[in-house]
Formats: sequence, C-alpha cells, structure tokens
Amino acid sequence: MNKKALLMAAFTIIIWGSAFPAIRASLIGGYSAGHLVLIRFLIASAAFILYALWPGTDFRLPKIEDLIKILILGWIGISIYHIGVSFGEQTVSAGTASMLIASAPVFTALIAVLFLKEHLGLFGWIGLGIGFIGIFIITLGAAGSTFDISKGALFILTASIATSVFFVFQKPLLARYKPIELTAYFTWAGTLPFLLFLPGLFHDIHHATIGANISALYVGVFPAAIAYATWAIALSLGEASSVTSMMYTEPVVAIIISWIWLREFPSILSIIGGVIAISSVIVVNGLGKERRRTLKKSA
Repeated sequence: MNKKALLMAAFTIIIWGSAFPAIRASLIGGYSAGHLVLIRFLIASAAFILYALWPGTDFRLPKIEDLIKILILGWIGISIYHIGVSFGEQTVSAGTASMLIASAPVFTALIAVLFLKEHLGLFGWIGLGIGFIGIFIITLGAAGSTFDISKGALFILTASIATSVFFVFQKPLLARYKPIELTAYFTWAGTLPFLLFLPGLFHDIHHATIGANISALYVGVFPAAIAYATWAIALSLGEASSVTSMMYTEPVVAIIISWIWLREFPSILSIIGGVIAISSVIVVNGLGKERRRTLKKSA
C-alpha cells in the first residue's frame, strides 16, 4: 500500500472508530435507531450537495449505465450497513460492535474467492476458519453471560457482510469517477430508504439531550461524509484487500474512546474473540500473501 493510501486509510479508521461510541451516545441520549441513521445521512447528503454546487467544483453526474450499480451498492453499503450498526448498538456495546465490524476483511476475502475468483491458498483458508471462530466468540460475548447469539450482534454481522460487499464491488467504479463523486452518489442513494424513518424525527431531535444532538451532528459530518470520501481515496490508490485489512485496528480506537466517554468496555469473551478474528486477518493478509509470493518466485 502506498503512503498516501495508508494515511487516508488510517485517518478514516480513527474517525470510524470514534463513530461507534458517538452512535451509542446518541441512542442513549434519546434518539431512536431509525431517526439517528436518518438525521446523520440527511446531514451527510446536504454536505455533498453543497460540495457539488460549490462554484468551481468539477462535479460530474453519474453515467446512465452506472446508475443501477451505484444505487444497489449505495443501498448495500450505506442503507443496510448503517441500519445494521444503529439498530445493533441499541443492545451491543460500542467496543463489541466495532470488533464485529472489524471482521469485514474475513468476509471480504471470502467474497473475493467466490465472485472475483481469487486464490487464497492453505494459509488463506486457515485464516478464514480462525476468523469465523473469532466472530462466533464475539457474538456469544455480546449476549453477556447467557451464551446466546444476541439480536443486536446479528444486526451488526449483517452490517459487516454488507460493507464487505460494498468495498469489493465499488473498486471498478473508482476507475471512472473521482472518490468524492462516488461517495456522494452512494450517500444520496443510501439515504433514500432512510426516509421511511421520517415520521417522529423532529420529536426525537427536540427531546434528545444536547450531547446526543452534538453526537448526531458529528457522525453525520465526519464518519458519514468526510471519512467515506477519504476511504474511497484510499481504495482508489491501493488494493481493496490491503486497504480493508486496516479495519482490524478500528476496535482499538472504539474501545479506548468508549471507555473514556461512555465508561463501556466489551466483555472478556468478546475481547478474546476480537483477538482471534484480528489474528485471522494477519494470517490471510500476511502469511497467506507471503506464501503466494514465495510460490510465484519458485515457479
């Protein structure tokens, strides 16, 4: 990964890591999950409209032949992902949610094998197996001491799969559009389904705490708008698998901020599962790739 891609990815991960406690703070402070996801993407959509209309900005509209793909990816990567995270964090701590989302590279690798015909090799498959064990343990830990699979954890796992699909299949579009243009298209497309949550929105805004409203504004401007643009830049400059593997550092940011801000800390079982899942990413993206390079050199 080149230096600029690394910097853009690192910046994005810090912002996205902070989003988990900010979402949790808004939910605790009076927002419903549906209203929170709507307000943050109305804010993000407005920010991109201002950018597109700003004098001197060379902002192009999407081509007709790309519209369907943009709409579908926007609904998957924005709508499904953020509904999953927002509804999941009603019952799952911010740190645990971030660890489940950090499992996205495991799903990304599997999608690449199934749809892009990438070859994983022995270490790749071992890494995937380890990853799914880790994800299962995190999911059990999210339920506390009951050893059940919680509903909130299933929401967030769905979000993790959705974001993996989004990262893999947006890559070809980045060859035809500027990252900020593509991010704007995805944001506008993904915001449309959230309009179903419009009834009662102003009631939530009025009755939420000041802290909850500030958190909602923050997640609308930074994680939902700016960070998606910087992530698209990183993806346009580097390989999808390498850039996405940076997500394994996201839980560290989320757990530290959640502990300072919300006094929340994941269960020991979830932390164990998180370490296992992160180890799988290292196996897939480290040992697996090194093994493939060695085989190529010896061929």
